[in-house]
Amino acid sequence: MKDLNRRPLFIFEMANNHMGSVEHGCKIVQAMREATEGFPFHFAVKLQYRDIDTFVHPAYRERFDLKFVKRFSETRISWDGYKKIKDAIVEAGFTSICTPWDEISVDRIEEHGYDFIKIPSCYLTDWPLLERIAKSAKPLIGSTAGVALEDIDRVVSFFHHREKDFSLMHCVGEYPTRDENLHLGQIRLLKKRYPDLEIGYSTHERPDNFEAVKISIGMGANLFEKHVGLPTDTIALNAYSATPQQVRQWLTSAAEAYAMCGADDRRYPFTELEVRTLRDLQRGLFAKQEVRPGERLTPASVFYAIPNSPGQVVANDASKYTEYYATAPIAAESAVLASNTRACHRLKKVYQIVGEVKKMLKRSKVKVPGQCELEISHHYGIDNFFETGSTVITVVNREYCKRVIVMLPGQTHPEQYHKQKDETYHILHGEILLNLNGVEQTKKANDIVIIPREVKHGFSTRTGTVIEEVSSYYTQGDSFYIDATIEANVNRKTFVSYWMD
Repeated sequence: MKDLNRRPLFIFEMANNHMGSVEHGCKIVQAMREATEGFPFHFAVKLQYRDIDTFVHPAYRERFDLKFVKRFSETRISWDGYKKIKDAIVEAGFTSICTPWDEISVDRIEEHGYDFIKIPSCYLTDWPLLERIAKSAKPLIGSTAGVALEDIDRVVSFFHHREKDFSLMHCVGEYPTRDENLHLGQIRLLKKRYPDLEIGYSTHERPDNFEAVKISIGMGANLFEKHVGLPTDTIALNAYSATPQQVRQWLTSAAEAYAMCGADDRRYPFTELEVRTLRDLQRGLFAKQEVRPGERLTPASVFYAIPNSPGQVVANDASKYTEYYATAPIAAESAVLASNTRACHRLKKVYQIVGEVKKMLKRSKVKVPGQCELEISHHYGIDNFFETGSTVITVVNREYCKRVIVMLPGQTHPEQYHKQKDETYHILHGEILLNLNGVEQTKKANDIVIIPREVKHGFSTRTGTVIEEVSSYYTQGDSFYIDATIEANVNRKTFVSYWMD
């Protein structure tokens, strides 16, 4: 249905309900025009074409004791007559669709300029007819009543390899279809099995069943077909064809369903009442004790409680990636407000760092276990990470320790030493400029460096590097930096879990 690019589409199947009268067929079109007035949908009217002279075997053309021979013969219309109804469909503003029951009818459909060809369930595997239909340039819709999944697979593959614009409709060939036999879950099955196809619902339920269309919309159908007609003093509709009034009720039910379902391509718009109600239930931040200007608020210095007040920072605003600093004195048990704090948001920067680390690992072809935590060291603040910093993945830390150090191009790791840890670096990728106790040396991939306890070491990388570090047990607090400002920065590390996802 790519060529139409209009959704949802409701198709009114006239079938033989024109009763062989061009005039009555045109009246049905006009009645559907009136029934659809005011609805925000797109609509089509569908006819059925048969070349009776070849469609019915010569020996059976007068056998009116046979249901379908009688029905089709008595409702026969000339090709010129069908063209007049088709023109009325277009004049009323409808999309035109037609079902061919034989190859000659496909020729007439093309001559009459219909927008779509619809394949009925009974002919979905009529391969001689499908071969002719496939030669048409028109987009196609197929119904699936009574067709096995394996056969539907073959039909989908047939049209896919011929690059045809093809859609499917769930359908049950029981006229009318009892509620317990509607099998509306098949819509979801077809959507899962053929995710690249538009999936719809062709109905044969009672015309006063206005619930099935709601369920089908909830299942994901976006094109719909219903048999329609126009009863008169001499014409009575069958048990599965809807009157114009029933069509209007059907469309009203569909509109209600779409209103209830809402948008599925974006987040729904929140109402002012919803936002206000949820905000009133959120816990506000309060100072446990007096907080001085410039002081960072930590989990140890705040508590969360209701009610919150307008402009107050709430628990929903707090995360390990957001830091708050007081810009004015905050008394004990007083509200932490947006107006007396400054927020420092780090999440976007963390995402950027994680992305670059993953790229470096991919370039180096070094594999690391995805469940390992990523430690981001930002010695002079996360905003300066890409100049000074490193990332470390701890694989194991027992009496022995294995970690993977990842540094990005242009990064420097400040000079430090350890009192307890004895470590060895194996350069896996890139190169580093290493400073050991004031002596600089360049180390490249596959070089090994031993760094004993108490040895001062710092390094930088022009290319970016991945280093395997093997050491004795590592404990927090065993890194001593030469620059005292780093030692004073208690918030110089950020830990990220599930970062490989």
